[in-house]
This record gives sequence, C-alpha cells and structure tokens, in this order.
Amino acid sequence: MIRMKETKFRWLIIGLVFLITVINYVDRSAIAFAMPLLSKQFHMNSEDIGLTLGAFNIGYAILVFFGGLMVDKWGARKVWVFAALVWSLSIFSTAFATGLAMLFTVRMMLGVAEGPNFPALNRVVGDWLPSNERAVALGNALVAVPLALMLGGPIVAALATFFGWQGMFIILGVLGFIWIPVWYGLYRDFPENSNRVNDAELKRIRETAQVRRGISDKEIRRTSHAAMPGMWKFLLTNPTLLSNDWAFFVFGYNLFFFMGWLPTFLSKSYHLDLSQVGWFSVLPWALASIMLFSVGHLSDRIYRNTGSLRYARSYPIWITQLLAAASLAPIIFYHSLMLALICISLAVGFGMASNSTFYAINVDMIKQRTGTAMGIMDFFFAVAGLIASTLTGWIIQLTGSFAGAFALVVVLNLTAVLGVLLFHHPDNKKHAYNYQAALQQQ
Repeated sequence: MIRMKETKFRWLIIGLVFLITVINYVDRSAIAFAMPLLSKQFHMNSEDIGLTLGAFNIGYAILVFFGGLMVDKWGARKVWVFAALVWSLSIFSTAFATGLAMLFTVRMMLGVAEGPNFPALNRVVGDWLPSNERAVALGNALVAVPLALMLGGPIVAALATFFGWQGMFIILGVLGFIWIPVWYGLYRDFPENSNRVNDAELKRIRETAQVRRGISDKEIRRTSHAAMPGMWKFLLTNPTLLSNDWAFFVFGYNLFFFMGWLPTFLSKSYHLDLSQVGWFSVLPWALASIMLFSVGHLSDRIYRNTGSLRYARSYPIWITQLLAAASLAPIIFYHSLMLALICISLAVGFGMASNSTFYAINVDMIKQRTGTAMGIMDFFFAVAGLIASTLTGWIIQLTGSFAGAFALVVVLNLTAVLGVLLFHHPDNKKHAYNYQAALQQQ
C-alpha cells in the first residue's frame, strides 16, 4: 500500500503570518526612528514624545480584547484582511500629519487596527498546528517582531534620511496592501477546507487517524464555539493564565520601552545621529531574533521529551526574564556607550526569548477560546505599552536621565519571575478547564 506523502501547507501559512507580523512591527515602530526628526519639527518635549508613542497603545487596548472575540467568531481570514487594510491606511495617513494632535489621532487609529493581529496569529496556530509543533510555529512567526525591529532600524532610518519622514510613512503604508490579496486567496480558517492540505497533513494537524472533509467553516466554528460554561470565570481567575498575563505585561513593558525609547536614549545620551541610531539598534534585535527562534524550538523539544508544560513553558519564561533584569542593572550605574549596547542587547534578547511560550500557554490551556484568551493577555500587553511609553517620558522629564526608567524595568521583571515561579503551573489539573465540572456547577 502506497502511503500518501504529507503536504506541508501549514508552514506556508505560518510564513504568511510571519510576513504580516514583520509589516505590523515595522509600521508600529517606524515613528520611534522618525521621532528625532518629528520632535524637532513639532517642538516636542519628552512628555509629548511619550504621549505620542502611548497613543498607539490607547487604540490597541481598545480593540485588542474585542479583536480576540472577533477572531473567534468570524475567523482570522476576514478579520486580518480588514485589520491590515485599516492599519495600512493609518500608517499612510501619518505622512500628512501637521501637528501633535493629528499624530496622536493616526497613531491611536493604528493601534485600534492592529488590535486583532496577535489574537489572529494565535488562532491560526491553534487551528493549523498539532500540539507538538505550536511553540516552534509561534517561534517562527513571532521572530518577525525582533527581526522587523532589527531590519527596520537601518531601513526606516535610511528611508527617513533620503525621502523625509513623510516619504517613509507613504512607502511603509503600501506594504500591507500587497499582503492582503495573497492572504485572502491562500488562507482558509480551517485546514479541512483548504484544497492545498491533503489527508496526511490533516491527520497530523488534528492528531487523529480519521479526518472529516466537506464541513463548512461556519459549521466547524459553531461546533468549536459552542457554549463553554464557566469560561469567563476560568479565563479571569485561573492562576496559570493570570501569572502568564502579568509576565506578558512585563514582556510588553520591556518591548515598548526599548522599541519606543531606544532611539531617543541613544540620540540624547550619546549624541548619535539618525543613521547611527539605526545601526546601533540592530544588535539588540538581532540577538532577540536568534534567542526567540531558539527558545521556541527548545520549548517544544522539552515538551516532547518530558511531557511537562511546566518545564517546557514556565521555566523558559522566568529564567529569561530573570536574565533580562540582571542584564540591565549595570546601565543604571555606569555611563558607557559600549556597555549600554552590550547590556541592552542582552536585556532585549533575554526579554524577547520566551515570546512564543506566552502564546503557547493560551493554546495549551483553552484551545477552543484561544483568540479570547489571547485578547485578554494582549490587553495586558497594550496597557503595558501605554504605561511604558508615557511613564518613561514623565520620568525622564522629571529626573533628566534614563536611570530611573531602567531601574523600573528591572523591578518589573523581578515581579514577573516571582509570579511565574509561584503560580504558573500549566500541568496542574486544578488549573485546567474542565467542561464537565463547569456543567455541574451551573
């Protein structure tokens, strides 16, 4: 009997997810590299810069939670098309900003549009990948974040230098429009309805010997979206998910602190020009790309070898956040460009390394509502970004230096380490969603 050769179409889908995530993060981070130019043109102080950077997170927080609900209800295919269309228009419109008020408005609109992005990413991985490939898939997709920031530094700085900041935003706005038709043409919300996925691949995805075809997306979604008694109580009180959400809040604080303020820190503290800032920003995000990719693969390998989610997911989170805190401490006490570059590179690398494990926990714990769970987690992330952007500006304006801002990052990372060590137990049956028990409580 000839065995059917398995297709690998799920990895092409992950490739498309990777591409839109690159576009997503280049778009949201571009303003940080343009900020030295914008702040001069619009006479912005540190508080104004923080407010402008934080505008994105206000919009992001508004829709990220509802974005998760939208993805669970209508699917990533349609929701991602609409989101990418609106955020591409938003980034394009930034080129025509005439002052602080318009900058704030288009940044907030960009945040609203990008809200569904990561719930959609998590939903795609949950629907298209088997459990032992999810952290790898998430690692492959999420490595787009530091990679976008690594490449975005010199590229965005070069675009701003040669075409001006207005030309830079116009060029970036076009990228999303190219991706949209490719995604809509190739992706289906469930692999059962993709003619590019054969039965052998579908069996691997569904981890079963039998597969069912010919079921509409609507029917599959209705089945998977059936009432789950006690779901909200589980999502909002589960110790593993809550400690995961807090650790992801700290992850978000780290990311938005460095994404939004690193160019300004290098420019103001060490008097680097725009092109130098772009190139000095490469190393931290390059290291983060390598570490995020590696930890994603390591997490799934640990899970395959041990069967323990605690070892595979929880340990990478607290270890990397502890190392991120330790890496930043020297910057608080010493002023040296080379030391700052080394310490920040290590902190960004360790801080980003476990990104995929945060996402994987939501799929591991409650796959049927992974979009909703991700929406809650990403809401923490959005609030962290708002606080990191605005509070950093206030601290700098008040103290005249970045030392206090770096010290706060260190303390936050230590609280995340403690929370994960004490409460993050994804293998504990008491922490798992139990459908039958939830029914009995009704």
